[in-house]
Amino acid sequence: MTGELGQGAAGASPLGPVRPVIGLAVGHGTGPELADVFERVLGAFASGRPDGAGGPGVDVVRSPRLYHSYVSLRRGHDVAATQRLTAEDAEHYEAWCRELAGRGTTAVFRTAINAQSLYLVRRRLRAVKVDLLTADGRSLLLVRDQAQGFYTGENKHAPGEVTRTLTFSHEITGAVVEHALERARRTWPDGRIGRIVMAYKFHLLDGAFDAWVADLSERLGVRIEVFQPDTVNRNLLAHGLPDRTLLIAGNEWADIMHVMLLDRYGSDRQENRCTENVCLDPALRGLVEYQTVHGSADDLAGRDLVNPVATIRAAALVAEHHAGFTGAVAATEAALAVLDERGVRTPDLGGRHSTSDVVDALIDTLDVPGPDSVPRDAALVGGP
Repeated sequence: MTGELGQGAAGASPLGPVRPVIGLAVGHGTGPELADVFERVLGAFASGRPDGAGGPGVDVVRSPRLYHSYVSLRRGHDVAATQRLTAEDAEHYEAWCRELAGRGTTAVFRTAINAQSLYLVRRRLRAVKVDLLTADGRSLLLVRDQAQGFYTGENKHAPGEVTRTLTFSHEITGAVVEHALERARRTWPDGRIGRIVMAYKFHLLDGAFDAWVADLSERLGVRIEVFQPDTVNRNLLAHGLPDRTLLIAGNEWADIMHVMLLDRYGSDRQENRCTENVCLDPALRGLVEYQTVHGSADDLAGRDLVNPVATIRAAALVAEHHAGFTGAVAATEAALAVLDERGVRTPDLGGRHSTSDVVDALIDTLDVPGPDSVPRDAALVGGP
């Protein structure tokens, strides 16, 4: 199922349909193990059989580069080498994503890589992270602005000093808000959005940011409220947020607050979740990157103990939304519920099973939907 871009990976045949192509980017740490998990689960859906044999298939194209995690990057490298390798990883991953998008690929699954490399790419590709959180009949759509701000900054080193520069722009803010509204209307098709809140440190930008938001609010015909993050925190603690809140947030705050938002609006642990990153660069429109929420877990590398649940869910989302396998998400959630009832889980969740044990049990339990399956209702894990 794995191929290389430019060597028949598109699966096209003069006499048959084009097979879906999915990108797979792998980082150090537990990345290789989770990449194998992703391919096994996606293969179960693509084949139409849990044993992975036969069926229409999907072509998975792996990036030829193994990207650094923070731990692997710092191992034996000085600051100058770390900076150089960070830039090389970012340049390679960006070019590879652009090549995939240019060939019509709509989805990439990426394991964890070094944050500085990753955010250099997210700035260049104008990425947003989208996560739909639901609990007790309420829902919150979190859209994290990963295209601008502190996380996307460039570093300049001097003896004993690091200067980090960053940028905000009216254009990118507008693109983020417009995408967030588009996603909200897809998530809630009846058009009712309870509230639109933006959480940014806007007071640091001399009035420019709130002026941009006022302009966008008037142009788009919607009421957008901009608050300091600490004000959003106080409101969240005191009153909660109304159902169908669209929360557009600077990445600095949203990254830190994700666990708390999961506690208020999600029913799952952070380690079990996957999320999606959408590229807003016009040249990459349509390319979605899926990732686990947890990091590279280098301390678990090679021990067959990393929690595979988030990767399993990412494979199901890719199968359903990018490879045409209707019912994959519902089938996966049903199988995970069975495993939970049986106590089949990795040690981080209080279990005693290996990664391989959990994946084997999942695939054995999985009711792979056929091509004529009727989709069952299920809350999507990691976004709509």
